[in-house]
Amino acid sequence: MSQFAIKTENLGKKYIIGHQQQDSHLLRYAIANQIKNWQRQLFTGKNKHRNQEEFWALKDISFQVKQGDRVGIIGRNGAGKSTLLKLLGRITAPTTGRIHLQGRVASLLEVGTGFHPELTGRENIYLNGSILGMSKFEIRKQFDEIVAFAEIERFLDTPVKRYSSGMYVRLAFAIAAHLAPEILVIDEVLAVGDVKFQKKCLGKMESVTEEGRTVLFVSHNMTTIKNLCNRGILLQDGQIKAQGDAKKVVDTYLSDLQQQAVSIQLRDRSDRQGSGDVLATSIRFGTQSNLSSGYWITGEDATLNINYECQENKLYQNIEVVVRINYLDLSPFLYLGTNIVRKDIESVQGSGCFRCQILNLPIEMGCYSISIGIKLDAAIVDWVEAAAFVEVREGDYYQSGRMQTCAGFLCNYSWTHLVGNQEKANYLR
Repeated sequence: MSQFAIKTENLGKKYIIGHQQQDSHLLRYAIANQIKNWQRQLFTGKNKHRNQEEFWALKDISFQVKQGDRVGIIGRNGAGKSTLLKLLGRITAPTTGRIHLQGRVASLLEVGTGFHPELTGRENIYLNGSILGMSKFEIRKQFDEIVAFAEIERFLDTPVKRYSSGMYVRLAFAIAAHLAPEILVIDEVLAVGDVKFQKKCLGKMESVTEEGRTVLFVSHNMTTIKNLCNRGILLQDGQIKAQGDAKKVVDTYLSDLQQQAVSIQLRDRSDRQGSGDVLATSIRFGTQSNLSSGYWITGEDATLNINYECQENKLYQNIEVVVRINYLDLSPFLYLGTNIVRKDIESVQGSGCFRCQILNLPIEMGCYSISIGIKLDAAIVDWVEAAAFVEVREGDYYQSGRMQTCAGFLCNYSWTHLVGNQEKANYLR
């Protein structure tokens, strides 16, 4: 048997993107367009609409993964990460190239993938096991461990269509990890679970690789990639930009992000998620004395202005704005959301600015990345990872004339010195 668990050769995936003209969604326009296409094919031999174009989500992807490797696949939104995992998981077929896999593959790409909504959790365990090629005896042998790991004992005989997204993920991961696939393919779906369960999953993934099985993992948390993976693959515009040691690949990616945030205006960023109904167009940072200073100062009030534009000047309601402050490795540090502080934004139209103010900035000096998102009725309409980088300058947070270092996060606190009877009185209080 080959020492390679996965081998790809010139792998490519092409999609046809349709550009609808006005009212083209109506049946009569769809029929007319199809007739025109048939006529074009009949007389020219070509079968391509003028309002369609080819899009290569992946192109010329070649790499090898050894058995037991833990491979982190990283890249900006739209780089082709999820498409690659779908090809490796045999969920979709490649347009060009070949994939060689040694052993069974278990994929965890989207919440509820591979589940039948009408079946119970118990029945879906046996269904997924059968799909993976496990015998009923093998599934039964792992059954109790799967249920215990997923923490769904009370809901085992409930149809999974009634499960929350977190319960879906817990059960799906438990099945994928315990039914002994040789290759485990996981997208960032684990982010749906709570922190405790995420740590549990990461621990299980480490034990899986110690048993000689292979893991492919997509995540935007670079700390997790560095700690969990020994190899990394960086995708950019559907192609491999770098591969090799995970830490070196992550460093390359973070360097690219910082250069991009400086050189490309937020309005022109293409690596964003969402429908684009409301777009963040620019970001400005400031202090209490200068709202456009471009930096923050520890201990002073900090401002973050996000300029936005609405498409077609429509009125949009139930808007939520999210700001996530990260370390430079993109691991989350501080989450700021309008929904958390119940600052509802009823509607937006045209263009404007969302302003977030952080009182007595409790972050020590350093450089941090800022990710921003805009939601409409809880659905993401715009999300930009590492949209900008902000410098935090040293400040007198405690008004003591002394600066705090190596703390990361600062907080208000006080000390009391109790001597003799004071200490005793305080104890008896």
